[in-house]
Amino acid sequence: MSDRWHRLSVSPTAPIGTDGSGSITAEDLFLEPAAAAPPELDEKLRRAYYWIVNRAVISPYYDLEFSDGAPVAFALGDAGAELTLPSDASFSSNVLMPLITFAVGGKCLLIGGPGRGKTTVAVLMGVLAGSTPDDVRRGVQQGHPQLGVSDLVGIPLPRDLMQAERLADIRIAWREWLSRPVKIVDEYNRIPTKTQSALLTMVAEGYVESHDQMLRTNPDGGVESWYFTANDDAGGGTFAVIQALRDRMDVTVPASGFNAHFFDELVARVEAGEKPEEHVPAELVFTADERARMRAEIRALPLPSAVRRQLEFFFGQFEFVQHGGRRFEYRTKDTVATGGGRVAEVIEQNSGADLEADLGAQTLNGLSVRPLQTLIMYAKAMAWFRGRGAVGLDDVAAVLPFALRGKLLPNPTHPRFDVGAERELATDQMSWLADLFAQSRRQFAALGLAQDDPIADLLHQLDAGLEGLSAIEASRRITAIESRVREIASTGKLYGRNFDDLTALKYLHQRYTAYLRWAERAG
Repeated sequence: MSDRWHRLSVSPTAPIGTDGSGSITAEDLFLEPAAAAPPELDEKLRRAYYWIVNRAVISPYYDLEFSDGAPVAFALGDAGAELTLPSDASFSSNVLMPLITFAVGGKCLLIGGPGRGKTTVAVLMGVLAGSTPDDVRRGVQQGHPQLGVSDLVGIPLPRDLMQAERLADIRIAWREWLSRPVKIVDEYNRIPTKTQSALLTMVAEGYVESHDQMLRTNPDGGVESWYFTANDDAGGGTFAVIQALRDRMDVTVPASGFNAHFFDELVARVEAGEKPEEHVPAELVFTADERARMRAEIRALPLPSAVRRQLEFFFGQFEFVQHGGRRFEYRTKDTVATGGGRVAEVIEQNSGADLEADLGAQTLNGLSVRPLQTLIMYAKAMAWFRGRGAVGLDDVAAVLPFALRGKLLPNPTHPRFDVGAERELATDQMSWLADLFAQSRRQFAALGLAQDDPIADLLHQLDAGLEGLSAIEASRRITAIESRVREIASTGKLYGRNFDDLTALKYLHQRYTAYLRWAERAG
């Protein structure tokens, strides 16, 4: 293996400083040097990232930015462009997000025009999992209009078809790619709808079925990662992607273009006939046990309560729409959409709130539980990859656009997308989602919820339990809840954040009312 491909960092990629106070003795000077210990898993993953981004994939685009304080920024041109220079280690999303998907066992959709390295990145993930480059390439499923279910999963053995008296006697020659730890489906928006449905069962449930036979796609219960590619995620392709399959994509990652300043590297690869996946250093390959331990370490990383509360506030902005239904609980975008209405038109009818201040008015839908779980997992993975002891808001902000793209849809009729430079956000969903979270954080700070959060306090009271609570105290808490509802109602305007607040208050009211009735009957 040539040195140019095998250059790996010998120093920690995220060094932890020491005060240099350790003492040594004369005997220490004559000790034999100890064998180098293998790197921790997070360090190994960082070395894999730096090898890929510096050697394998020509990607100088550092769009996942982290800074201590405000970064240095430069205004460019007369169209509002700005270049920021972050002060902390920052990363290329088109490499790091697929790598995090590899670490957590997720599902990644890579989008971009032909020849932008989407499949190459996915193949590298397969090699990192221990497969040979040839095996990974053979396992890539190429989407095309004639791809049938049997092409994807395998065929029944002809002899069994002729002799079997029942379906259970038919053996299936399963395709080998189904049991690989990294599965790649190229151009999945060119796959026929029926075959997409079979693919959905594999992705969502982890098994495939044919002629009453079933095969688990991850038989050993290890870490299983999926990579899909498409030229866009806006419905283009030979076949429309069924919504259930599209919703299973944990993150959507746009591919970046080629930077002309790295043309020499391209020439060198052409002249040598080299492919990066054929030169992955053995030190960067993860065993099945390492992948399992890596995911376990990521899951165990704490998510502090201060970060959780900011996420709760953000998630609660989007479900409510003023004229969605008659009952208060039914005033949701889902009620409108499932009833055949147009959410954008219903939002425009809302004269009781400021559409500029209402973050929920910028979206056509709310959020289901699945993308929220994805965001939690990927935020933990980002913090773990960066060597942090807990998840921070900057980790959440970094992964949020990738986790919510295609899940939280912009409302094209919102006034924001008609004003000056803001029109750019109508097509740049990543920047829009990042800005939406930044707006939510500013509102959270303006409302002073970090210092005084009465509804959170009421919920914490209930979490302490009802055992031993007196009827008088229960009545007092009911009065406090009703007072809080009255305070919200007195503002005369309702926003998405109020919807979750009010439904939570009604929940609390019901719990205490039921308890009070029981306590009074018990004497």
